[in-house]
Amino acid sequence: MMTAKPLISKSIATWLIASHLGFTSANLLAAVTIPPLTMSGHLGAANTATTQNKVTAQEQLTKKNRAGKNTAKPAALMIDKQVNQANQAIETSSITSQPNDKQQTLLDIYHQALAHDPTLASALSANKAAQEIIEQGKALYLPTVNFNASANTTQSHIRYLNSKTPPGSSGYENYRADIEARQPIYRKQNLVQIEQTYTQVSLANKQYHLSQQDLILRTTQAYFDVLIAQDKVDLIRAQNIAIISQLEQAKATFEVGTSTITDVNEAQARYDLIVAQEIAAVNEYEIAKHSVEAITGDLPTKLATVKPNVQINHLSQNMQDWQLVGRQNNLNIQIQQDNLRLAEQEVRRAEAGHLPTLDAVANMSNSYSNGSASVFSTGNDLRSATIGVELQIPLYAGGLITSKARQAVLNKQKALDDIDIAQRKVDLETQRAYLNLSSSIAQIKALEQALISAKSQLDSSKLGFEVGVRTTVDVLNSQQQYFSAKRDLLQARYSYLVNIIRLKAASGMVSEPDLDDINQQLVIAGNAK
Repeated sequence: MMTAKPLISKSIATWLIASHLGFTSANLLAAVTIPPLTMSGHLGAANTATTQNKVTAQEQLTKKNRAGKNTAKPAALMIDKQVNQANQAIETSSITSQPNDKQQTLLDIYHQALAHDPTLASALSANKAAQEIIEQGKALYLPTVNFNASANTTQSHIRYLNSKTPPGSSGYENYRADIEARQPIYRKQNLVQIEQTYTQVSLANKQYHLSQQDLILRTTQAYFDVLIAQDKVDLIRAQNIAIISQLEQAKATFEVGTSTITDVNEAQARYDLIVAQEIAAVNEYEIAKHSVEAITGDLPTKLATVKPNVQINHLSQNMQDWQLVGRQNNLNIQIQQDNLRLAEQEVRRAEAGHLPTLDAVANMSNSYSNGSASVFSTGNDLRSATIGVELQIPLYAGGLITSKARQAVLNKQKALDDIDIAQRKVDLETQRAYLNLSSSIAQIKALEQALISAKSQLDSSKLGFEVGVRTTVDVLNSQQQYFSAKRDLLQARYSYLVNIIRLKAASGMVSEPDLDDINQQLVIAGNAK
């Protein structure tokens, strides 16, 4: 005989044993409570005292079965009732539902992300830094003024050769101050570079707006990833309850000789597998919550789920229309177009290196010296001022200017290729999002019908069990199929809402009002109908 593992649900096991030992319904309800399903503990974990009481009850059950009192059928009926109640409880509640939890909607999560997402904050800082480029460009054609000053002292010693003149020493100081003003009159490179600064700012603005759109998509995906993981855990826990009851029923019928050990082993194997699946599902749920935390800075509490009667809007435009919109509005294409404009301007700037430059120059200087190294010179105090123009004509720079011009032309060709890459990528993303959205709409319709069929099958299995043509296992399998169909339908609804954002993001039209539209499809506390 195989003994039950400690992980088997205390409530189900106690109910089964108590029904075999003849407990009344009132006594049973007073003695048995259903433990809450929490994230901190494993489903159905029993303490040592409960396990000891369970073993004692099983010994009494074995003695009673050996006396020829077969009560497997009433036990199976009681289990079916208990499993139905447990499944209904799971169906109407979430694993994160707590009485005092503050419900968070998609817009709530997005507003938190706007304030705390480091990726968006980095993009904003980069955008603010790029705005300074315009001022730097303007400075290229504004006058520059430089002031230079110097002061030094000189000590000298002289000895005359082949002369009776005695050696001598002298010392003197020099002071000098200059101020120069230069105003560019014609510099082609500077004019082109000023144009480049406006292109660079335009590029930075588009990159920041793209980061905002990306945040909308990341937030939506992370939000519904949590809901998907949450539903998966709920489903596995419902399956766990069903399999536990099946395992206990198999053991009970094996004890009275109406089933084989194969039934027990099969139920035990399914239970062990579902335990492993629950561990993986809970881990996936925790990872999904931390993905939201990476965006908002806080772990989500209780997220609003999707309404059961979510409104499905069919696509009124075809794929080609969406692709055309994407080519016109997608920011990735516009960024590459700005890069092309920047490359064209760089070609002009490089070629301008062959052109002359003309500046207006004004200079004023003042120098004073109280001596000189020459014995024939005395000190002086000189003041001068000059004003004029300065022309520079580059004649030869070792091929540097020509090489930079060739490099700029090749970079322009690269920018053209990058535009083609971006357009094809946008076309592909738009096609993928369009087809996924169309598939989600079709799946929702099909899964709604599948859910109705699964419910009918469950009702038929229960009716067959009552008349003796179906077993408890058949009922539990039907329940499991019903929950699987419901899970698939929920996931299809989530995919539908996410794919709406993906399609609008691919077309470059996604914005916060789109999140508000999706928020209307959520069950919000106080507004649920």
